[in-house]
Amino acid sequence: QKFQNGVITVGEFFTLLQVHVPIQKPRRSHLPASCAVSAPPTPEDLLYSQYIYRPKLRIYEEDCQALSQMIDELKPYANVQDQLLVNVNKSLWEVMRTCSDEELKSFGAELNKMKSYFTKESKILAHNEKVTLYGKLLQSAQEQHGKLQSRMEKVDELLKEAESCLVALEAVTAEHIRAFLAALFTHSFFAFLLELESIKAEEEELQSVLHLLWLVYLCRELSDLETQNEQMLAQMNQLKEKETSCQELLERYDFTEWEITEWSEQQAVFNFLYDSVELTVVFGPPIDGDVFGEDPSRRIVSLNFESLLDEEKAPPSSRLVRKLIFQFIESQGCWQEKCPTLHYLPQVLHEVSLVVSRCKTLGEEIEFLERWGGKFNLLKTDINDTKVKLLFSASTAFAKFELTLSLSANYPSASLPFTVQKQIGNIGEEEISAVLSNVPIGYHYLRRIVSLIHQNLLQDPR
Repeated sequence: QKFQNGVITVGEFFTLLQVHVPIQKPRRSHLPASCAVSAPPTPEDLLYSQYIYRPKLRIYEEDCQALSQMIDELKPYANVQDQLLVNVNKSLWEVMRTCSDEELKSFGAELNKMKSYFTKESKILAHNEKVTLYGKLLQSAQEQHGKLQSRMEKVDELLKEAESCLVALEAVTAEHIRAFLAALFTHSFFAFLLELESIKAEEEELQSVLHLLWLVYLCRELSDLETQNEQMLAQMNQLKEKETSCQELLERYDFTEWEITEWSEQQAVFNFLYDSVELTVVFGPPIDGDVFGEDPSRRIVSLNFESLLDEEKAPPSSRLVRKLIFQFIESQGCWQEKCPTLHYLPQVLHEVSLVVSRCKTLGEEIEFLERWGGKFNLLKTDINDTKVKLLFSASTAFAKFELTLSLSANYPSASLPFTVQKQIGNIGEEEISAVLSNVPIGYHYLRRIVSLIHQNLLQDPR
């Protein structure tokens, strides 16, 4: 009843479809009781703290900060479950309220499949993040081991120097004892006492010099550590910037549009564009020793593309995208010749994905113009075969005309042929050509054409 009246929340809608999306509560870690004992640290504890616990704690803190940021970013999506379905997606509610129980059950089954897929994806992401974390811990342990080894070597050198000084001091002391005994028999005892006092002063001066050398060494080591720390922070910032830049490039140029739906000994099936295009690859006989059937030299018997799009129910933009994709597929001739073995299959998938990605973007552009064309004085968007007709009208410019653009599978890497039909005003082919010559080819080419026509021709009175 709540579903029919439009007062059902997203979470209740999932429950109605038997799709359960549990949100895990955060689990807080607590220090063990042994950590609360305040005992004076031993030298061994201090070494463990400096070279093991602190570096490890720093890495865990960085990981916790990243996880906290991710949680904060995901919280708004979790809160969507408490909002009304009508407010979140009114069109979905309007469609689903007219569905039968069987259709609702089927829709719920599809959502459960998607939930299962994303659950597996999240587990893979969590595993990869753990691998990254353990890699950082291992790298940190190796760096600290190297620092500790270097410090031990320096301390060994200082101990050797101190031992040599002690040996020299013992030799000098023995010599002066012999001199003392000789002084007793030569009646120069008082002169010897004076010499002994000077030796004690030299010993104290030597001890102070050794102490000063040790302080200088420690200060120098501390200065080196601070310099290394600054350099590491600078390198980390550079790496973070580089990581962000690489991530943006990966997201921008990720043209992987295919999904594997079947891989057996006999064939492989790939789907493109929301399962509307299917590629079936039939394999030849397996090669001896190829247990998994993935030997790059294995022969491919045939490659067949098939459209699974429902032409009657699909919107015009989807039918146009399908036509352009198959226009490209047919223009390539025999695909089996281009892909005689498994070695060439990744290249074929990449080439088809590039075309599918560009055509999918074109379909999204057309849907955008159909919905928001009024902002650009675009009255109507019509599709006929592979031609798009755009009807512009603006009272301020006293103009009404129809622009017809001829599309192909290589969109948007080439200029579009066009024709103009004037209905009101003086805007014709010459004016449109002048505008189109200033629109560079590339991403969102069609949208930029419409925007520049609106900006240059339809805003100011002519």
